Amino acid sequence: MPQPEPTPFAQTLLRRALPTPTADEYYTERAIKRPLYLRPTSPEPSARALRRRAQHAKKAAAQKHRALKPGPLSAAKKRSLGLLEIPKSQIKWSTYAPLHELWLGYIRDVLGVAEGRATYVTPASVGPLIASADMHGAKMEVVRSRCVSRVGIKGIVVRDSQYTFEIVTEKDKLKTVPKEHTWFRMEIPVPGEEGVERKPLVFEINGEQFQYRAPDRANKKMKMHYQADI
Repeated sequence: MPQPEPTPFAQTLLRRALPTPTADEYYTERAIKRPLYLRPTSPEPSARALRRRAQHAKKAAAQKHRALKPGPLSAAKKRSLGLLEIPKSQIKWSTYAPLHELWLGYIRDVLGVAEGRATYVTPASVGPLIASADMHGAKMEVVRSRCVSRVGIKGIVVRDSQYTFEIVTEKDKLKTVPKEHTWFRMEIPVPGEEGVERKPLVFEINGEQFQYRAPDRANKKMKMHYQADI
């Protein structure tokens, strides 16, 4: 004969506290026939609540995207990684000579003295243009400085920082020249018509007027004022 099923423990406890018919009725109605809800019985959220949930989800997704996106490196981090240093193998005059040729075309367009155009050049007309121009690739020579040992340094500018020019010389040496108390000279050949030779444009610039980052200097308005002799 099959063995009878054992009485559930919950029904046994109810029988100890209540009469058997009452305990069996409670167990059947409240345990066996207890309804199982497959979804929450709370009311449907309002349109405002739905909009708020969507906004929160969008904001959380944007914050997660920003967290995954790498931020810009700080100046200290760049120095520690050596990103601001030029490798010795690249400090060669022949490497930057083509850059100087590109810069000549750029500066001629800036000054309006490109081939086929004749412009009367004066300090007042081209001074602000030179002051706001990009100097990467310019050929410069130190003509005056409070530090006598810097006079005569000549080469191509490979880095224009806020306070210094880094220049590669024809002897494949990298020289860092502070802008403060230093004057630089530049010669810009001007192409002339056939059979006509034009003199190069010669500019002397005060390094103290260039003590800005190149992007900041491009948007700065320079004013002419008295400069003490060096």
